[in-house]
Parts: sequence; C-alpha cells; structure tokens
Amino acid sequence: MADVSSRANDLAALHDSGDLVVLPTVWDTWSARVAAGAGFHGLTVGSHPVADAIGSADGEKMDFGEYLGVVRRIADAVDVPVSADVESGYGLEPGELVSRLLEAGAVGANIEDVVHREGKRVRDRQEHADYIAGARRAADDAGVPFVINGRTDAVKLGTDVFPDPLAEAAERMVLMEKAGARAVYPVGLSTADQVTRLVSAVSIPVNVTAHPVKGHGAGDLAALTGLGVRRVTFGPLWQMWLAEVSADQLANWLKVD
Repeated sequence: MADVSSRANDLAALHDSGDLVVLPTVWDTWSARVAAGAGFHGLTVGSHPVADAIGSADGEKMDFGEYLGVVRRIADAVDVPVSADVESGYGLEPGELVSRLLEAGAVGANIEDVVHREGKRVRDRQEHADYIAGARRAADDAGVPFVINGRTDAVKLGTDVFPDPLAEAAERMVLMEKAGARAVYPVGLSTADQVTRLVSAVSIPVNVTAHPVKGHGAGDLAALTGLGVRRVTFGPLWQMWLAEVSADQLANWLKVD
C-alpha cells in the first residue's frame, strides 16, 4: 500500500519548489509504470482516459468505487505520488471525497467547477471555492498536505457562458487559492497571452494541458517555463496519441502487396 503521508509531502514539495513540474496523465498500471520509469516525480490519473480504458465515459458516468479501484492499483504500482482527477466530486461531500481518495493512495486531486451529474451546471465562484475549502479542511484534519488542483472551465466554456472568460477564470482562481488550493487549472488556454494573464493572477502553480509530442499552443517546455507555468499535465492527449500511432502502425498488417 502507498505511503500516503510521505507521498503527500513529496507532491506538496514539488508544488512549493518554484520549479515547473510535469505530471504525466495515466490511466492504468502499465502507463503509470512507463511514466514513472521514464523518471517523472509524480503522476496524475485522468478520468477521461480511465473511462476510455474501462469502457465507460467521462463526465462522472463511471462508478466512483470502480474508478478508485483503478487509482488504488496505480498508486500501489509506482513509488511516486499520484493525484487523481475527480471531476466535480461525484456528488460527494468534500470530506468524504478526500477520505476516500486518501484510502486509495491518492495524495492530490483535480476538482472542477462543472457538475456533470447536474446537467453540466457550472458552480458559481463562491460555491466552487467553498467546495475546495471543505476539501482543504478535510485534508488538514487528516494531517496530510493534500494537493488540491482547483480547476475552472471558464475559458473552455467561452463567451456563451461568460462575457469575459479569462477574467472569470482569474476571479475563480483567486478564490480557489484563498480556499486552500495548492495549484489551479484553467482549462482551455491556447496562447501565450492567455497563459501570461492567468499566471499573474495567483501565486500558486498554474496547470496547463500539453500534448506529450506537440507541446502547447504557447510553446514547448522551455517556453512554458519562461511564461511562469509551474505545472503541466497531459489530460487524455497521451492516450489519444498512442492510439493514433498504434492504429497507423497496425494498419500495415492489413495491407497486402
């Protein structure tokens, strides 16, 4: 079983270091071992790639117990800290959510502001911050420096939902930092200007999603470091890239001269 206390300290230290940390997004023990074996110091478990791997669907459609079983197996398979994407919390109170994650060996979590099980309702700013604060209290009560990565989809949702999506994301990030998030994740950033604006809004690490081969719209690892990004994850993009490469190569076995 994973040493939760030690791994939580390790993950918190990575976020407090001031350096950019890359946490590959994995979906099973195989991908976790590949990433850890490559030398990465921490991993994230993505709900989207896990759902695809087990034949379910993203958007809190998985059975949470089954999902935690995947998280537990991943945490037990590697010697580095593991954070899990829990979408908006699967309808759980924040205290129960954190307790179950810790039992599964996870020492961090992405928590987002779109409640998929309620027709994709978007939590208002303070409601989401309050949920983050509840998770922070639960982790603190457990004596674990749990890394909450507070996610907002404001930019991704765009002007159909918010008049100024970047400004909305910044406001939400500020509230999440005050609530106890150790990192924030404004999904949907694609340019250097967007990244620069949101990095300046908070003092904690800002997470961006990058493609493991193509990088990010704002540039490669060096460029993101220069912009002040301090956390990079892959979302479902590593799994998708592997699928594309595999399909292309396997197609050679269907060809007959």
